[in-house]
Amino acid sequence: MSDDTAVEWAPYWMKTAPLPPRPALDGRVEADVAVIGSGIAGLSTAWELARAGRDVIVLEARRSASGVTGHTTGKLTALHSAVYGKLRGSHGEEAAAQYARSHSAALTHVRETVVALGIDCGLEDRPAFTYCEDEDGVADLRAEAEAARAAGLDASFVTETGLPYPVAGAVKALDQAQFHPLQYLGGLASDLTARGGRIFEHTRVTGLGRGAPHHLTTASGATVTADTVVVATHHPLFDHALLATRLTQHRDLVIAGVVPGEADPGGMYITREGGTRSVRTATHESSGRLLIVSGEAFTPGSDEDITVRYRRLAAWAQERFPDLVITHRWAAQDNASTDTVPLIGPLPAAGERVYVATGFGGWGMTGGVLAGRLLTSLIEGSPEPWAGLYDPGRIGPVVREAAAFLKAQWDAGRHAVQDRLRTLGDGTRGSVADLVPGEGTVVRSGGHPYAVHRDDAGRLHAVSAVCTHMGCLVAFNNAERTWECPCHGSRFTVDGSVLQGPALEGLEPKDPDSFG
Repeated sequence: MSDDTAVEWAPYWMKTAPLPPRPALDGRVEADVAVIGSGIAGLSTAWELARAGRDVIVLEARRSASGVTGHTTGKLTALHSAVYGKLRGSHGEEAAAQYARSHSAALTHVRETVVALGIDCGLEDRPAFTYCEDEDGVADLRAEAEAARAAGLDASFVTETGLPYPVAGAVKALDQAQFHPLQYLGGLASDLTARGGRIFEHTRVTGLGRGAPHHLTTASGATVTADTVVVATHHPLFDHALLATRLTQHRDLVIAGVVPGEADPGGMYITREGGTRSVRTATHESSGRLLIVSGEAFTPGSDEDITVRYRRLAAWAQERFPDLVITHRWAAQDNASTDTVPLIGPLPAAGERVYVATGFGGWGMTGGVLAGRLLTSLIEGSPEPWAGLYDPGRIGPVVREAAAFLKAQWDAGRHAVQDRLRTLGDGTRGSVADLVPGEGTVVRSGGHPYAVHRDDAGRLHAVSAVCTHMGCLVAFNNAERTWECPCHGSRFTVDGSVLQGPALEGLEPKDPDSFG
């Protein structure tokens, strides 16, 4: 395994092509459309609207594309693991075909945009594979290949791939692609501002006043007035319709490093076996290729040793790619809708002309581009043919997927109840005295649960352990050194600042000296 001290804890994309810094919003501004969030969904939507002649403002809580998009693996494909058989069964043949057409159209749109704007983003055509190593998975993949082909993909079942290890079978889809997501978004953002669009960073939106126009407030006191609002924040803000109850959260670990060019497996691969494994390569400044491997999916706030998962993923990768020298590692968080299909369209119960894009299920590169085009078509009054498929207000498919919906509610409710019992009892998961540098634990003091972390210098950092979203207790991620909520995936720094919503407010600080 690679020496941990030589491995950079940062996404390769953000280290090699961060988007240029933008100012924070100050004062009051007006726009036709305010887009909250500057990942691929937000920037794609803003760019499409600017092309349509709209005055657009983008509001980002941190740095542009530093959230889910900056931590992706950068696959552009309509083959989403084994989605088509499930879609055909729960939504019908036409819905599966619309899903395939819409994601394939997004991929084509990226290709056309790269040419039109002259974006150098390492765009490469590659086949996509969903594979299994266990013979028990072959029948399902044969069925998935048939369902994907029926939906319109150039898909087939194969038993040979470019991987350096045998597989029992795989679905292969031709004419897919991969790219450097931040290089692509850098080109999009540049053209957006050239068209008059405005991008503001370090501007966290905290309030949405309903009306015509809408009034947005921010943590700094700056305000925005806009006729139309798009919420593209991974997990939706202002969730009056409780879309959170239709979303499940998971994190995947990612490692990356250089391999010789001849070790390139020549495609994009994913298997759900072994806690999920995803493999692709990218261009690299050396003569080799950058190998990107992700997997070890887990629920945020699962209160386990995440460093063990990183070691397991690295061991798996280096066993199969012996020449791999790991240089980067990071983690990506995704949410998925309980009926499989993303939620893109009017945000229920948020008022007129408020839209949302969420629930991409780990396939946000084509999903984000799709969302930009679909939301623009809705705002411009000419909806695309698949608008109904992605409508957040849909009911029928949710009813048919009631088991998944109820499981999501059970999981969140179970955490909430257990946390309440902990709070009423001793509320303690560990002891501060036993806390070694780099670790964190939840303890009870004065009748309240607190999240306490000891940094590498031995200093304590203490905050309330109660998530500000819906009151569940956070748990410590010892690999990333963050506090995470198991109910809806909010994430916080050790000092309580919000890293990832749906929480809008940070964890309340506590004097660490009170813990000795």
